Amino acid sequence: MTKAETLRMTTTVDDAEIAKFQAMAAEWWDPNGKFKPLHMLNPCRLDYITTQIAGEFGLNLSAEAPFAGLRILDIGCGGGLLSEPMARLGATVVGVDAAGGNIPVAQAHAAQSGLSIDYRHTSAESLLETHEPAFDVVLNMEVVEHVADPQAYLTACQRLLRPGGLMICSTINRNPKSYAVAIIGAEHIMGWLPKGTHDWRKFITPDELVAMIEAAGLRAEDRMGFVFSPLTWTWSLSDRDLSVNYVTASVKPE
Repeated sequence: MTKAETLRMTTTVDDAEIAKFQAMAAEWWDPNGKFKPLHMLNPCRLDYITTQIAGEFGLNLSAEAPFAGLRILDIGCGGGLLSEPMARLGATVVGVDAAGGNIPVAQAHAAQSGLSIDYRHTSAESLLETHEPAFDVVLNMEVVEHVADPQAYLTACQRLLRPGGLMICSTINRNPKSYAVAIIGAEHIMGWLPKGTHDWRKFITPDELVAMIEAAGLRAEDRMGFVFSPLTWTWSLSDRDLSVNYVTASVKPE
């Protein structure tokens, strides 16, 4: 049995979803390429992620290497857009992706940047089977809407966390506005993403996601929206507007 066949048997990986991202792997670090939306969103994502981690573990972001001593798992790491900043902040980072083509891209860029990051072609469920030591933080960004079984996937994420650990999970709301913005706008009008990147039927409302997070054994603590301004061409955080992109923070009880 090949590694790919084993991966399919033991995970919630959706082969059709993975194939989409395999085709785009080489463009991860092109700020004007197919991942332009993520490059634009990344500063806002990092603001939320770093603030949540610092607050949960009582860390000072102005200190040198404030995340030193933390083990962070970046699921769906792609080319490393989140893994690299976490490593620069001092964390020990494991980046995993079910799209194998992303891993050499991420490895090469990390080497060019002088960063040591453990990148692996695997999945959350497969990590559990290898008895990986528990993580302090699981980054689960823009992944849950692409898996075959979101509840099983979130349960695997919970099991990878140590008690007291933090999971940050972002996805896309499911409503008429999100269809207009994330699919018609981003894929068909702006051309920011290839057509068919997202399936609106797999989008998840904030209440649905929180219910799944809590069913997985985590305690939901925060949710915020990522809001794009066409006037300033920037993203910002909002505690009121979760109508399209949004993010949650949850903790595994001690």
